[in-house]
Amino acid sequence: MTTQKFNFSNLAEYHSFLGLPAPEHPLFSVASISDTEHDYPLPCADEDLALSSDFYSISLKHITSGEIFYGRTKYDCRNGTMLFMAPKQEVRVVGVKVESTGRSILFHEDFIRGHPIKNEIKKYNYFSYAVNEALHLSPKEEEMVSGLIDQIEHEYHSNPDEFSKDLILSLVDTLLKYANRFYHRQFLHRKENSSDLLVRFVDEVEKFIGANKLEEKTIPAIEDIAAVMAVTPRYLSDALKVQTGKTAIENLHLHLIDKAKDLLLESDATVATVAYDLGFEYPQYFARLFKKKTGMTPTEYRKLYH
Repeated sequence: MTTQKFNFSNLAEYHSFLGLPAPEHPLFSVASISDTEHDYPLPCADEDLALSSDFYSISLKHITSGEIFYGRTKYDCRNGTMLFMAPKQEVRVVGVKVESTGRSILFHEDFIRGHPIKNEIKKYNYFSYAVNEALHLSPKEEEMVSGLIDQIEHEYHSNPDEFSKDLILSLVDTLLKYANRFYHRQFLHRKENSSDLLVRFVDEVEKFIGANKLEEKTIPAIEDIAAVMAVTPRYLSDALKVQTGKTAIENLHLHLIDKAKDLLLESDATVATVAYDLGFEYPQYFARLFKKKTGMTPTEYRKLYH
C-alpha cells in the first residue's frame, strides 16, 4: 500500500481535507466530528496517509478502529486519548475511525504571538512526544478536559469581541496545564510495555556499553537509548524525572559512575583506562564528573575502598 503524504500549511486546507466547513478564524479553530461516526481522515477505510501541518493541534479522540504510527511504532489505541502535535510533526494513519466525540483544537503560531502562552507552550515537552506516547485519560480527567474544550468551542463559535482571544488562550493554557498534570500521573502509574522504565533504561545502557568495540567507545547518547526503547528522548527524560527525580542524562551519569566504582575496585586499570572503557573521550571529564557525583576523585575513591 502506497503512503500518501499531506502537509497542511493553513487551517482552511485541513478543514477542507476533513470535509468540514471553513474555519471561523484563519489562525484558530475547533474541528469537531459531528456525525455518529466518520472515517478519519478520509472516507476510504484502507487509506494509508502521512499527515503533517504548520500549526499546533490538541486532540481528544476515541479511536474505534484502524492504526496510527509514529515512525515504526504502532499507537496504543484507547478511549479518552489526547494527542498533541507541534508544527511539522508527521503522523501516519491507516484506516482510522473516530467516534463522534473526536475534537481537535488547532492554532497557528501567529495566533499566540505576543501572548505568554507562546513561551509557555515550549515548556510542554509532550508536544514532542511520539504518538505512541499519547495521554490516556481516566473518566474523571476526560470529563474535565471535555468541559474545557466545550468552553473553548463555545467562545470559538460566539461573536468575537475584544475579550475573545484572551479568553480562548486562557482556556487553552489551562487545558495544557491540566494535560501536564495528567501526564505526571501517567508516568507514575502506567508501566511502559509492562516493565519498569528505569530497569529497561539501565539494561539498554549496559547493552550499549557491552556492545561497543574498544576503538568505537563513546558514552551512550540518550537519543540512541530512547530509539531502542521506542520512546522519544523527551518522554524518556520526563518519565524518569517523575520516577527517580532525575533526568535521563542524570540517570545515565549515575549508572556510569556506579560502573566506574566497580572497575576501580575490581582491577588495577588506570583511571584513564576506566574512563575510556566507559566511553569517556577525555579522562579529565570523567574525573570531574566522578568527583561531582561522589565528592572525591577516582584515585581517592580507590585508595579509600580498595
